[in-house]
Amino acid sequence: MARSSSCFSMSMHLLFLYLLSQPIGAQHNLSPSAKPLCLEDEMYALLQFKERYEINDDASDDPLAHPKTLSWNNSRDCCSWDGIECDENTGHVIVLDLGSSLLYGSIDNNSTLFQLAHLEKLNLSDNHFNYSRIPSRVGDLLRLTHLDFSASVFSGPVSSEILKLTSLLYLDLSLNRAPDGPAGLLEMKAPGLRSLVQNLTSLEVLLLGYVNISSEVPNTLANLSSLRWLNMDVCDLHGEFPSAIFYLPTLRRLRVGFNRALTGRLPDFNSSSPLEELRLSGWSFSGELPSSFGILPSLSFLDVAFCEFSGSIPASFANLSNLEYLDVSGNPFAAQSLSSLSWIWKKKKLATLGLRMINLYGEIPPSLGNCSRLVELSLLGNQLSGAVPSQLMNLTQLTNLYLRMNQLSGSIPSWLMNVTGLAVLDLASNKFHGE
Repeated sequence: MARSSSCFSMSMHLLFLYLLSQPIGAQHNLSPSAKPLCLEDEMYALLQFKERYEINDDASDDPLAHPKTLSWNNSRDCCSWDGIECDENTGHVIVLDLGSSLLYGSIDNNSTLFQLAHLEKLNLSDNHFNYSRIPSRVGDLLRLTHLDFSASVFSGPVSSEILKLTSLLYLDLSLNRAPDGPAGLLEMKAPGLRSLVQNLTSLEVLLLGYVNISSEVPNTLANLSSLRWLNMDVCDLHGEFPSAIFYLPTLRRLRVGFNRALTGRLPDFNSSSPLEELRLSGWSFSGELPSSFGILPSLSFLDVAFCEFSGSIPASFANLSNLEYLDVSGNPFAAQSLSSLSWIWKKKKLATLGLRMINLYGEIPPSLGNCSRLVELSLLGNQLSGAVPSQLMNLTQLTNLYLRMNQLSGSIPSWLMNVTGLAVLDLASNKFHGE
């Protein structure tokens, strides 16, 4: 019995020594390995960056904006700070997301931000950088895949150093405007759009709205085969728009509005196109709207207002089952009655309908009241006649109604006062009683 007890004790002792010899965490993973902490030099670089900016409630437009940097202090691991993500293996800061953080102040090449050499995503959008130029040292952040400097009051020329960021998938320089004016503050002359496209060939998202590009659209833009989203609204583009861009295989969102000197014609679309959003308003586009619009299964947003399209609105639009936004205003279409567009009242998802100044005549069909999700309806500047049908009171979500400059008659409908959400009602320049 004593011998058995002695053997047991010896066995337990050997087991204990064996367990001590194993690395921590190897004992059936009872103690998971700890994540590395933020690196000290990167923490102090972030704290120095923080000290350069004041928190100003007017620096961001987003109503949900909040001062992310207020949570930053050296008593906590910086990987846990608001807006920061670190590599789980090395502890390097790889994401700095300070979008809508109420930051006010200038930025230049001396910013300690550029010490964060392992950054993969950098978002400084919706702050106020006080008309600073985009620092050329952004080109040192060679690991960047996402760069967002939108709506942050940057100004001046876009540095050619940005061409070094060949891993970029997402680039947003849009909406850098003066807070009190509509003009864009950034300009892209050297490098131009052509150089940008030739160097950043992996781009999936390119947002340049309100950047003063002042050039033609290069044909090579159609070589960005992974492009999903392209915005070049208000860029002072001119020349003929390359039709090959419409055929990019992954393009879902295309906005190139308000470039008056841009010309071209719409091609016939393929049913395989994933296009969901198309905005071409304010172009010198001509020709007819192609009937092939009707084979775009995902199209939900279409804005071709104030171009130079002629002919008629294609009946194939009836096939656009996902349509939520439609504006064809201000085009010299052939005269047609509003009732001939009967496919419109079957669009149950339609929220915005713009039919201003397109030579419509006849009465407003009562069936228009079936578009129960309409938020904005504009029939301004046509030759519509008769009374406003009471069925429009079914548009309970309507906030904006524009019927100005028609030949509508009868008394001003009292039921309009029962549309409780109506914020804008424009009935001027008609033939209502009492005018």
